[in-house]
Amino acid sequence: MAVFSPQALSEFQQILTRYPTKRAATLPALHLAQREFGWISPEVMAYVAGLLELPPIKVYEVVTFYTMFHQKPVGRHVIEACATLPCALNGAEALLEHVERRIGIRAGETTKDGRFTLKKAECMAACGGGPCLQVNGDYHEGMTPDKVDRLLEKLA
Repeated sequence: MAVFSPQALSEFQQILTRYPTKRAATLPALHLAQREFGWISPEVMAYVAGLLELPPIKVYEVVTFYTMFHQKPVGRHVIEACATLPCALNGAEALLEHVERRIGIRAGETTKDGRFTLKKAECMAACGGGPCLQVNGDYHEGMTPDKVDRLLEKLA
């Protein structure tokens, strides 16, 4: 059963103080849940819905709308490649193919050793610096195959 640790529960209570209603705290509560559990399972969705006093479908709608929430277990390093037009015009598709070859999986998959998950993402709001990758939440702009290789070496 999914239950926040005492520290996460305290953080959740702090989050609630910043919003006029519990429902308004849905996104930060889900971010907290993802940090706590690693991904947002149906059980975690139900738990968060209970804390927020919402029907579970309302939390499900948020989780399935935003690509930043992991709906299945992910690797230790989550690599997200922007697939929006500005990045695409700067070579994002070729860059994604390079990452796929280097780590041996396709977008939407996790390596068998659990080290990497590769995802396509829509707009990372870094259009001036494309192509852009986000790795474990950190932005990497102006990426090239050489820069990807150096980044992957650091993560290995």
